[in-house]
Amino acid sequence: MGEPEIRRRRDDDLKACVEALATVHEADRYPAEWPADPGAWLTPDGLLGAWVAVEGCPDVLGHVALTRTGQDLAADAGLAADQLASVARLFATASARRRGVARALLATASAAAEAEGLRLVLEVEDGGGAAIALYEHTGWRHAGTRTGDWTTADGRAALLHTYVAPAGGLH
Repeated sequence: MGEPEIRRRRDDDLKACVEALATVHEADRYPAEWPADPGAWLTPDGLLGAWVAVEGCPDVLGHVALTRTGQDLAADAGLAADQLASVARLFATASARRRGVARALLATASAAAEAEGLRLVLEVEDGGGAAIALYEHTGWRHAGTRTGDWTTADGRAALLHTYVAPAGGLH
């Protein structure tokens, strides 16, 4: 398998994104609760941009979105909300793991944010060990932890970790 292409998400990608997300949900319980409208879930309020990793057509291997940052997350990060963009809806399918897909999606999102003069921030649930390892390995700084307002698939209160991307973007 070659390197997947990372490109801006198009409207006609949404069906394949939902299908890919369904496989991630089945394997990893992400998202913890399957959304009533998964296409809308992949297109959250405050969307600044979204990208997909594709291999062939219409195989979506991964997805990432950037959104405006809310005040709570900005406070956790210690920066003003208008200086930040939030990573959201990041996932890679099982077949894309260990191939650098999530890292490439993060790098693309980072470059887009940097082009707008924004720094990336994100929240990750405590159960996302592989994601946390990726963020820490690529230089993200842990900025805080708080209890979320939702319950994980295993019935516990979500424990959310805030991470801030390294200054100067990801490399």
